[in-house]
Amino acid sequence: MTLAGYRPDPSRGVLIVDWPLFGELSRALALKVARTYEPEIVVGIATAGVVPGAAIAAILDRPFYSILVSRRFSAERIRDTPAVFGAAPPEVRGKRALIVDETCGSGDTLRLAVGALVNAGAKEVRTAVGFKTGSYEPDYHGLATESAIVLPWDREILVERDLVPNPKYAGLLPD
Repeated sequence: MTLAGYRPDPSRGVLIVDWPLFGELSRALALKVARTYEPEIVVGIATAGVVPGAAIAAILDRPFYSILVSRRFSAERIRDTPAVFGAAPPEVRGKRALIVDETCGSGDTLRLAVGALVNAGAKEVRTAVGFKTGSYEPDYHGLATESAIVLPWDREILVERDLVPNPKYAGLLPD
């Protein structure tokens, strides 16, 4: 979950994920899914679930789409609970779908995405996350940890044409 104003809790520990680890976790997660499920379509939860979703879709050789489920509904305002912003891809109708997100703690985001795909006519929906960080049990996960996760595409942000360390991770990332 990437939120304006979000700051990881360093008391839980911090797991800094680099690109090679992300690639291996995506590969392992895709293999886990393929052993017991044959999705016809992969849907990544925007924004942070799009990157692992696209990687898993490519590994499984399945079409990829996205759905926006977020706590952010404006640049300044953050909701306590997530909401679906935009429709589920109509391509899920009558198909087995796999929803992918980067992390899962409470399961609120995944439950909303599953509901949106079921309402759009998906035949079956399963969930996969790279990192299980809470009590919710997705159908598939790559790694279970209580640590806060720093993803490789979230470590730096563009400010006035320069990549700079993401301020929400100040003091947590090595210099």
